Amino acid sequence: MEQDRRNFLATSLAFAAAPMFVPRSAWGANDHLTYGVIGTGGRGRYLSQNFQKLGAKCVAVCDVYEPNVEKALADSAGAKKYVDYRELLRQEGIDAVVIATPDHQHYPCLQAALDAKKDVYLEKPMSHSLEESAKIVEAVRRTKQIVQVGMQRRSAELVIKGKQLVDGGILGKITLVKPQWNWNVAKELDNSPLPGKLDWQRFQGAARDHEMEPKRFRYWRYFWDYSGGNMTDQGTHLMDVVQWFTNSGPPRSAISYGQVSKMIGSETPDVFCAVFEYPDFMATWTLNYTNSYDNGWSIQFQGDKGTMIVDEDGFRIWKEPWKENREPIEKLEATIPIESHIQNFLDCVKSRKEPNAPVEVGANAVAGPHLANLAFHQHRQVYLGADGRVS
Repeated sequence: MEQDRRNFLATSLAFAAAPMFVPRSAWGANDHLTYGVIGTGGRGRYLSQNFQKLGAKCVAVCDVYEPNVEKALADSAGAKKYVDYRELLRQEGIDAVVIATPDHQHYPCLQAALDAKKDVYLEKPMSHSLEESAKIVEAVRRTKQIVQVGMQRRSAELVIKGKQLVDGGILGKITLVKPQWNWNVAKELDNSPLPGKLDWQRFQGAARDHEMEPKRFRYWRYFWDYSGGNMTDQGTHLMDVVQWFTNSGPPRSAISYGQVSKMIGSETPDVFCAVFEYPDFMATWTLNYTNSYDNGWSIQFQGDKGTMIVDEDGFRIWKEPWKENREPIEKLEATIPIESHIQNFLDCVKSRKEPNAPVEVGANAVAGPHLANLAFHQHRQVYLGADGRVS
C-alpha cells in the first residue's frame, strides 16, 4: 500500500521535473490571454502586474475590500470591478482567473471558476484542509481546465538544477532535512478601524461567523478560520521542495509545537517547530518571526555523502566529511523569479499541457503542514494513512 502511494505521488511529481515552455510568439501578435483577479490584496496585485508584464490583459478585478479594488484598477486600465466573484465569472471574454484570496476562499472560488470553464492560477496553499485538498483534486480532474498552483519554486532554474544534482546521487542517502524560515517581523496586531468599505459577510464566506474586527481582515493569515497560519503558508513552499528532492509523498506522521510570542492578538503561532516522519528520512520545519539570524528561508539536506543548502540566493553543496571539505563542490547563485511560473501557466493555457505545479503537487505539498496543524491542535502525534485518512 505504501509503495503504491509513493508510485502515484512520484508520477504526479514528475510533471514538474522540467519546465514546459512555448515561445511567446506562439500566441500571435494580437492573441493575448485575458484574465480576471479574484482577491486583489497585495499578493493579487503583484501577480496581476507580472501577468501583464508577460503580455496578458487584466479585464476584471474583484475584492470584498473597496480600497483593494481601486488599487487594482490603477494597474488595469479598463478592467471592470466586482465585489462578488460569481459576477466576475459571468463576464464574457475572460480566459482565466487568478485566485489570491484568503485560504478559506480558495476552494469555493476555484470550484466556481471550474464550473465557468475558466483556467486558473491558484495561490498557495492550495487548500484550507486535507479534506479540501481531496475535493480540489477531484474537481479539477473532472474538467479539462488548466490549474497552476502558485508554488514558483517548481519553475525556478536554481531549484530544478538542485533537484537534478540530488537525483544524480551527489548527497548519497538523505536522512535528515531541515527547512526553516526566520524573519524578525512579529508585533502586536493592529486592530484600528479600516479605511474604506469592507463587505464583512462576503469576506467570512462559509467560515464561522464573528463580529467584525479589523485585525481579522487585516491579518487574516493569523486566524484559524481563514488560514493554516505560516505552517501552511510558508510550509507549502518548503515542504514541497523537501518532498520533490527526496522523491517522496506526504509524511507518515507529524508532531508540532508552537506559541504566539510577540504577535499579540494572533491565533496562529509566530514561533513553531514540526517534525515529520517519512519512510526513509525525517524532516524538521521551524519558523521564527521574532529573530532574523539566517534571515529568510533555507532548506538543508543532509546525506551520507554530502550536504546541500538551498535558499533565496541559490544553493551550495559540501562533500562529506565536512570538516575536511569546507569549500562547496557545487554552487549556483540565482533567485526565484515569479515570472517563470506565470509564463509556464500562460504557455500551458495555450498548449493544454500539464503545468509545473498541478493540483496533485499542491495537495502533496500542503499535506504535511495540514497534518502538523492537526498535531498542534490535538497535542499529539498525528498519522496519515496511505488512503488519506488521519489517525
